[in-house]
Amino acid sequence: MAKKFTLTFRGEVCKGCELCREVCPRGVIAMSDKLNAKGYAPACAPEPDNCVGCTACALICPDGVIEIFKEDEE
Repeated sequence: MAKKFTLTFRGEVCKGCELCREVCPRGVIAMSDKLNAKGYAPACAPEPDNCVGCTACALICPDGVIEIFKEDEE
């Protein structure tokens, strides 16, 4: 059974730099169509089930916007 991961984004802090999108090996990260309060398009994951949990996005984010959690295996 494949491991599943949960991505969380603090969209209100995201500056829309797109570094996370560029380093994602599976293309899971995208930029939202909706702007945050500061006027930036924050990062999001339209298809989070494709995440392999590599944490590259969380590591490169200069503002700590992204967290990745491994889901409990059943």
